[in-house]
Amino acid sequence: MTDFIDQRSVYDSIRTRLAAGDLAPGRKLKPDELRADYGCSASMLREVLFRLACGGYVDFEEQRGFRVPSPSLERLRDIVRMRVLIETEAATLSIASGDMEWEARLNATHHKLAHLEARMPHTDHLKEHVPIWTRFDLEFHETLVSACGSRLMQDALHSLFYRYRQQLVGLVHGYGFRQGIVEEHKAILDAALARDAPRCAEAIRNHFAFVHGL
Repeated sequence: MTDFIDQRSVYDSIRTRLAAGDLAPGRKLKPDELRADYGCSASMLREVLFRLACGGYVDFEEQRGFRVPSPSLERLRDIVRMRVLIETEAATLSIASGDMEWEARLNATHHKLAHLEARMPHTDHLKEHVPIWTRFDLEFHETLVSACGSRLMQDALHSLFYRYRQQLVGLVHGYGFRQGIVEEHKAILDAALARDAPRCAEAIRNHFAFVHGL
């Protein structure tokens, strides 16, 4: 039994499992059953699940409890629309304000992500890579916008990232990994380092354009 001692850790763990596809769509999330995974009280788990429901990560109905949402193409496209709007603006601000340390961090996070993504098409155990891929992808996109100067935009993108990944793993074969994603991330990196905000914004839009063909 994993000994989580605070509500934040439990919240982050369940949200990460949802984003990685570890909790099947439609599954009922019962606090008494989840206690075995987290070693905390059922009352804490109910509070965590209510918070996740407020964030749009799980569904809640009176008398029926909590469930993992079924994937929805309409919901995915709505999330992508909002994410592109905010991320292109935040990236533009970061490009204008980011210093050499920002460039170094962006290069470093992309290096980890690109190294992993280059290996993923050749593995027979893709699912095992999904949690770390999710983390590396988040780090890259968050570093891209980290110099934007707006905590509100960064917080919104953090939430949208997890909601996007949760929908993606349920709708796209291969847990959301697809051909061309390595080149898309490289295009975003190159434009950002070249301080070319319009090209970076276009690269971000191209990165998410595939959802319109689903």
